[in-house]
Amino acid sequence: MIVMKFGGTSVQDAKAIERAASIVEGRLAQKPVVVVSAMAKVTDTLLTMAKAAGAGERKAALKLCRSLQERHYNTASELLGTALFTEFHSELGAEFEALDELLRGISAVGEITPRTTDYVASFGEMLSSKIVAAAFAARGLNGVHVDSREVLVTDSTYMQAVPQFEDTNVKLQQKVQPLLEEGKVPVMGGFIGSSRAGITTTIGRGGSDFSAAIFGAGLSAERIEIWTDVDGILTTDPRICREARRIKVISFDEAAELAYFGAKVLHPATVLPAIQKNIPVYVLNSLNPSCEGTRITTRAPQGKNIFKAIAAKKRITIVDVAAPRMLLAHGFLRAIFEAFDRHQVAVDVVSTSEVSVSLTVDSNQAIPALAADLAKLADVKYEGRKAIVCLVGENLRDTPGIAALVFRELADKKIRMISQGASEINLTFVIEEDEVPEVIQRLHKTFFSELDPEVFA
Repeated sequence: MIVMKFGGTSVQDAKAIERAASIVEGRLAQKPVVVVSAMAKVTDTLLTMAKAAGAGERKAALKLCRSLQERHYNTASELLGTALFTEFHSELGAEFEALDELLRGISAVGEITPRTTDYVASFGEMLSSKIVAAAFAARGLNGVHVDSREVLVTDSTYMQAVPQFEDTNVKLQQKVQPLLEEGKVPVMGGFIGSSRAGITTTIGRGGSDFSAAIFGAGLSAERIEIWTDVDGILTTDPRICREARRIKVISFDEAAELAYFGAKVLHPATVLPAIQKNIPVYVLNSLNPSCEGTRITTRAPQGKNIFKAIAAKKRITIVDVAAPRMLLAHGFLRAIFEAFDRHQVAVDVVSTSEVSVSLTVDSNQAIPALAADLAKLADVKYEGRKAIVCLVGENLRDTPGIAALVFRELADKKIRMISQGASEINLTFVIEEDEVPEVIQRLHKTFFSELDPEVFA
């Protein structure tokens, strides 16, 4: 069997869902399990209405709810036709009645909690998966809806819940495997699950990819397909560099590094369950299904190019912590990272010298409070509007003089931090945010002017 995950743009309207149905129809012999995201922009709208309700803006929240209701009704009506939609209408209506009631309750209390935020956010995937399942059934694809909250078991860390794999695998065998054996096409929402107590949770933004990989691993899938609106993983962001090219095959490690450092095609955690079961992941384009996309495997051919791709992560802040007399003292570095942990600020790149530690973090509202906390330990400075540039490739392990080649191209640029060696497959450095386009274009021209046809399209 295979797992096919369709992202928000691949189920954003009736036309997109029709395309998805056609793609699934072509794979019926391979016993697909289909995982869908919320329709494009729906999760953002749900979170906006939750925030409005929490601020006591009931009318604004309910107005957004009605607009979403109309969009979903219109999509379902277009897909199902009058007779089938009349039967399905009450099922959708019940979801929106529950959402309306929830928003009114949040507004009355005047507070939005992480637990309630997860419940509001879950409606996007619930609605899209029900509509897609009904559309598949109407087209003779034996589509059947499976509530992911009855399958994906998580802990109770709301908004970023941690999947409990053993419990989830048991549920998959109980609720999904029998449907496959009956020739059904299970359709499930990504991103959502529930705690052991049965309370709705979400596994973080972008978690639909993760859900697909968890389900694929639990069902021992032959492959996991991630259907998006691009042809696969590219050598860099095509909006920055028009010369970007598709990567035919890439290793799990390389894909994970790229995803973490800014490549938006794939959620970083997606690869983890697949790695453990050695299941290949394919990134494919629902707008161009004939394209072979990108295959992600445990081991990929290295090819003749030094790098596989270049990624950039913007909105970065550098935090400098200087304490000449304390740096080498026992427990000092631990105290620094404990401060980051208390403020729930993740660190990307770390650089140390004899007298200071520099760290990069995503720019967010917690940084001033974090800096004030760190100031109890040492002198602290922080600077925003920076970006991380990451060059990834397994050939880095065996090729001498790489750093010299890279930084010779950037001799006129101010490089703030450099990191190489932690994973052996990436070279990372920090620059001014507004220099990202020029830096990527220069590096892409240098390292991707000639491409190995085995690895690149």
